[in-house]
Amino acid sequence: MSTKRLFYIAFFAVLVIGFYLAMGQLIPGFTTQVIKPLGTIRPFTFYNQNGQAVTEKAMAGKVTAVEYFFTTCRGICPRMNNNMRKVYDTYKGEKDFLILSHTCDPLNDNPDQLKRYADSMKVDTNKWVFLTGRKDSLYNMARHVYKIDDPKNNVGSIDDDFLHTQFIALVNKKGDVMKVYDALKESEIKELKDDIARYLKQ
Repeated sequence: MSTKRLFYIAFFAVLVIGFYLAMGQLIPGFTTQVIKPLGTIRPFTFYNQNGQAVTEKAMAGKVTAVEYFFTTCRGICPRMNNNMRKVYDTYKGEKDFLILSHTCDPLNDNPDQLKRYADSMKVDTNKWVFLTGRKDSLYNMARHVYKIDDPKNNVGSIDDDFLHTQFIALVNKKGDVMKVYDALKESEIKELKDDIARYLKQ
C-alpha cells in the first residue's frame, strides 16, 4: 500500500474520531450506549401529604426518583431516606427534578401521618412528595411499572401482602423507567446522582 493511501486512510480516521468526540460534547448522550427502558409510567392517582390528588402528569418533563417506604419503619427506611436526602440536597434547586416517596403501609400512612413525617424531614414538599393511596394500586406500580419489587411476590389476598424494598427507580423526562438502584449502597447513590445529572441535560 502506498504512503499516500495510508495518509488518506489515517486522515479520514482522525476526522471520524474527531467528529464522534465533538458530537459527544455537543449532544448529551450521543456517545453513550442506548439504554432500553425497564418500563413506562402508567396513569395513576395517589394522594400527597396535603391530601391533594397527584397523577402521572406531575412527572411530565421531570427526572423523577421513586421509592417506597413507611413512616413507622425502623429497619431499612431511615437509611434509605438518609441517602435519598443526599440526592434531594444535590438537586433540590433543579426545576425539572422530583422525588416521589410512596408508602408501603397506606392503612396507617394517611395524608396527616405523611405530613408529620414530611415536616420532620424539613424538605420542600413540592420537590419531595409523599404519597398514599389504594394498597393494590401502590403495589402494582412498584412491581409492574417501577420494577423495584418482584411481581411474583404478590400473595392471594392484598390484605396479607406487604412490600418492603430498598430500591429506587429513576424515571426520565419522557416517563421511561430507566434504572433501579440499591438505596443502601453509597456507590449506587453516587451512580444515581450522576445519572440524574445526565438525564436532566436531555
